[in-house]
Amino acid sequence: MSDTPQSVSSHTALDQLRQLIQQQAAQQPLPGERELAERFAVGRREIRRALNVLEEEGRIWRKQGKGTFVGPAAPVQPLMLHDLPQRSNLLEVMEARIQLEPGLARLAALRASGEQIALMKRLLERMQLIALKDGDQHELWDSAFHRAIAEAAGNRLMLGLFDAVDAVRREPGWQHLRELARTADRLHSYDDHHRRLVEYIASRQPQEAATAMREHLLVLQQTLIEAINCGEEEQL
Repeated sequence: MSDTPQSVSSHTALDQLRQLIQQQAAQQPLPGERELAERFAVGRREIRRALNVLEEEGRIWRKQGKGTFVGPAAPVQPLMLHDLPQRSNLLEVMEARIQLEPGLARLAALRASGEQIALMKRLLERMQLIALKDGDQHELWDSAFHRAIAEAAGNRLMLGLFDAVDAVRREPGWQHLRELARTADRLHSYDDHHRRLVEYIASRQPQEAATAMREHLLVLQQTLIEAINCGEEEQL
């Protein structure tokens, strides 16, 4: 399994659709899949995948024969700092995540609504079902899962920072490293981490949720270091 240009297209479609729904009033219909695909220069498959994520998040709703409609708007527009990937690297991204996301998990355990916890559980189920079958889709659900925690924290500024870091993390030039860091055993381990996170958030255990998130990200950081070393050896 490897990331392909479809992976980039799916993330592009999701990012641009999030920005589009920010600009539309609730209950307004979105353009059809064909028009969206042409507008964003991606395939209809990538549009459908992005719409699936947005529907699961509660951003949109669909009615057969009528179209797709904007639901509750995201609290902040994602902060997209396009030049950061050229001035940063994946290890800096992980350092930023380790500083930011445990705090988000702690706040989510204090503030998450029942609806937001239910969303986390659905996203976790999606990831577990996909497993190694589709790396592109698994990465989309993983990103949506972490964003659901960030949003449940109830801090718009921190959510904006999360979106900025997440956008840098998905820099297309780093796909090969993300691929090296993703194996069956690691994905199963990550799903276990995610399950514990949801349990702590749902049971209102803020310190445990923060610790679980930090441990999860430290494992990811070590995995990326190993992937970087492996990639350097391949170039020798």
